[in-house]
Order: sequence, then structure tokens, then C-alpha cells
Amino acid sequence: MENYSSEEDEKFMRLAIDEARKAAMRDEVPIGAVVVCGGRAIARAHNLTEALTDPTAHAEMQAITAATSYLGGKYLTDCTLYVTVEPCLMCAGAIAWSQMGRVVYGAADDKRGYHTYCASPFHKKTQVTAGVLADECSRLVTNFFRGKR
Repeated sequence: MENYSSEEDEKFMRLAIDEARKAAMRDEVPIGAVVVCGGRAIARAHNLTEALTDPTAHAEMQAITAATSYLGGKYLTDCTLYVTVEPCLMCAGAIAWSQMGRVVYGAADDKRGYHTYCASPFHKKTQVTAGVLADECSRLVTNFFRGKR
């Protein structure tokens, strides 16, 4: 697994934030995800649950599907997933099945994040980094729901 600096983590998280903004423009919950492999973003995605009328069309699920398609295999052991909000338990399961090498997320999700159900649902070798650009990631979601009220 490659080592990324906090500067690189912020760079790739900003790409995920760009995806989250695309979701917000489509009136989707603004969560974005990017899969990085070999120092390159190989998949970018955002929530599409409304557009696809599919509760499983979370940003992480879309990004994992795109990354495995790009690489031609089901395992993402040499990849890092950047996601603006802590993955839910469903997405954490998909991350585990893909054997993602590393997960980096921005804002914690105390209502639906995986940590509310278990400490670590990921593959035993998966590294997790939390809190990258957390305030910016959190503001996107807070502002979105504030606008809904």
C-alpha cells in the first residue's frame, strides 16, 4: 500500500468534494467518492440514489464499481477510497468485500456511519484515516439539509 501525505490526502479529498457538489446540484445528498490507485484517480462518483431510485446507489458503491471495472478485477487492495462522509454499514461491507487497501473519509456520521454499528467492518489489512477536510465535508451535508427544511 502506498503512503500518502496529508497534502495528497487533501488533494484527493478535494476531488471527492467536487463530486459531492455535483450530487448537490442534482438534488442528491452531497456525498462524493474517489478511488485512487498508483497516485491517480481511477474512479469518481457521487450519490445517485434519487436519479436511479436505488437506495444502494451511494457514492462509494458507484466508485467501487467504476474502479473494479477500470482495473478488471474485484479486489482493490492497492487502492485508496476517498469519501466525504464516513461510509454507512452497507458501503463498509462493499469496501470490505473489495479488500480496499485504505479508506480516507472527511466528516463522521454519528447517525448512520459504520462506527455506530461496529468498530471496523473492513478487511483486516485496510487502513483508515478519518477527518480529512472534515469541516468542509460536514458543511456540504449540513447546508444541503438546512435548505430542505
